[in-house]
Amino acid sequence: MSRLLLVSNRLPVTVKADKDGVSVVRSAGGLATGLRGPHERSGGLWIGWPGDVSRLTPQQRASVEAQLAELRCVPLYLSASEVSRFYEGYSNRTLWPLCHYLIDRIPEQERDWDVYRKVNERFADLVARHYQPGDTIWVHDYQLMLVPAFLRARLPQARIGFFFHIPFPSSEIFRTLPHRADLVRGLLGADLIGFHTITYVRHFSSTLMRLLGLETVVDRVAYDGREVRLGAFPMGIDAQAFENLAKEPAVLEEVRTHREKSSELRLLLGVDRLDYTKGIPRRLLAVQRLLEREPTWRGRLRFVQVAVPSRTAVADYAAYRDKVDELVGRINGLYGSVHNVPVHYLYRSFNERQLTALYRAADVMFVTPIRDGMNLVAKEFCAARPDEDGVLVLSEFAGAADEMGDAVMVNPYDVEGMADALEAALEMPEEERRTRMRNLRARVKEYDVHWWVRSFLDELQATPTPPPRVEPAGAEEALAQLREAQCLLLLIDYDGTLVPFAPKPELASPDAELLDLLQRLASRRDTRVHIVSGRPRETLEAWFGGLPLGLHAEHGLWSRPAPGAPWTSQEGVTTDWKNLVRPVLEAFAARVPGAFVEEKSGSLAWHYRQVDPVFGARQARELRLHLGEVFAHGPLEVLPGDKVVEVRARGVNKGRVVALVTQDMSPGTRVVAIGDDRTDEDLFAALPEGSLAIHAGGKDTRARYRVKGPPEVRRLLSSLLVG
Repeated sequence: MSRLLLVSNRLPVTVKADKDGVSVVRSAGGLATGLRGPHERSGGLWIGWPGDVSRLTPQQRASVEAQLAELRCVPLYLSASEVSRFYEGYSNRTLWPLCHYLIDRIPEQERDWDVYRKVNERFADLVARHYQPGDTIWVHDYQLMLVPAFLRARLPQARIGFFFHIPFPSSEIFRTLPHRADLVRGLLGADLIGFHTITYVRHFSSTLMRLLGLETVVDRVAYDGREVRLGAFPMGIDAQAFENLAKEPAVLEEVRTHREKSSELRLLLGVDRLDYTKGIPRRLLAVQRLLEREPTWRGRLRFVQVAVPSRTAVADYAAYRDKVDELVGRINGLYGSVHNVPVHYLYRSFNERQLTALYRAADVMFVTPIRDGMNLVAKEFCAARPDEDGVLVLSEFAGAADEMGDAVMVNPYDVEGMADALEAALEMPEEERRTRMRNLRARVKEYDVHWWVRSFLDELQATPTPPPRVEPAGAEEALAQLREAQCLLLLIDYDGTLVPFAPKPELASPDAELLDLLQRLASRRDTRVHIVSGRPRETLEAWFGGLPLGLHAEHGLWSRPAPGAPWTSQEGVTTDWKNLVRPVLEAFAARVPGAFVEEKSGSLAWHYRQVDPVFGARQARELRLHLGEVFAHGPLEVLPGDKVVEVRARGVNKGRVVALVTQDMSPGTRVVAIGDDRTDEDLFAALPEGSLAIHAGGKDTRARYRVKGPPEVRRLLSSLLVG
């Protein structure tokens, strides 16, 4: 396999310094476990922050670097200010609450964006320095959303994957960010962007449409001349390791101890980082509500809540801890006794062996985040139950809920409903408990962390590397070839090439600067200029009839090769089909506010540029499918364009213009075609050998050269007139 370069905010290690020296210890987290195999087998590198090493002596730091090198880890050192502003600041005070739908927690002023961007650029620089041709790069999580685009700029041919480990929120939420477009463009530098669930993929696709006007087709989107794939890859755990641990004698002994201490009690368990997304306060309120309304459970229920300290330097987390402490105290004060309290609150870290013993001892696992990308605790609980007993109560807003249908699902905002579910779980018959757990365990074991890694990397490896392409600066090479030609024949599209798209077709009329440019081009020695457009011939005549240009309307259906010549139509094209198609387009326009139908002599077009982007794209897709089904074997073509669906007679395309205008071409003439969309690909395909095709924009194209859009097209053409 190719060498794998893993990139994450934090290296999968912990640096420990004591009187005996300094050591680097591997982390035992799910990501580190899953990626260790590919990392080692590929001989790859893991790039990230090693943690705070500012207090180490130079000798200790040298020792750390040597140990990291043995583990093939490459450290990126962050200053205290960068940790404060990049990690604790923008990443965890802005992106984290936003992606978990808690926009009221986002700072009122965005002060840390510049540092976030700078650190992302530092990551990209470090990766680029260690990159070797053929390497595969896999970037992880929300702290590094800009890294893929920075890498693409530095390594255009690299294969780059990105995985988003937290929820990707709905477009309405994500678009509240001031730098939303920068972040999305950052992710689009990757070849494959992975999420935990299909829902997150849909949210991201909707965001692409609303922010950048990019339409996702099935699981991919065209961007900047590349194809970016999107996919759902639900992350798993090392299920076999948890099952093996749950069978160890020492763990079983600890399980017996837990159960003996709770011999007359039912054990309810919660395990979370102390994070405001985990829903701990409402979970406690659900336990309180059950004890309040069902006195028989008082003295019979023990709720063990493990809260692992998290982001203690962030003020919101300190306030959240105070709130949880207060709730625990209140419930124990109301329903505790001298001999027993209902809530055992443990604010500390536990190792895997201790957690596994708790998982196996619990009667009910209570996992109720208000929003969670996946939630691996739910899967760990199931893996640690080889006895096939225990009940999982799971929030429907955890990513894991999409997979774990045999859990008891709850709405974490509904305290009364959670109390109901908790009671049902505690009283569930044994046969039902075991059936549910068997199904959950089968899923968790089959789709474990190793499956997750394989499925993502297999998809990434199957993604074609970006084809070699000339970046916008390559227009200089095209210009050099244009200037070398003895004679030039220019075939130029109009909308999206010479002028930007307008909300309505009539609003895109040529400005005085463009008319002057075309006049001067047509007057240039040994240069002929033709406009090849989808516009009606009446419009082209009105706009350009006074210029010495050839005009070709409706994608080549109508042509007027020279000023003063009559317009002629392609032979054998009928319009009988219009009476069948027009009612379909009008019906779609009637139900989509802002859409309208444009009729040309040889085609019908359904425009949706003024429609809500997501709704318009969905309706356009439905319209294309409907037309394709109804007229699949007819004499028609359905042509998707930029915010337009056009229906025309089959065989009418811009390519036919090439044969028409090159009939009497002088020897040594260089044919040059410039266009921006699917209709212009027909023009490019028909060009004679030795011609130049120039694509204006970022879509997939057969053209060898690319410029960014109308402004660059005009600059290129203007440069022909200089010197």
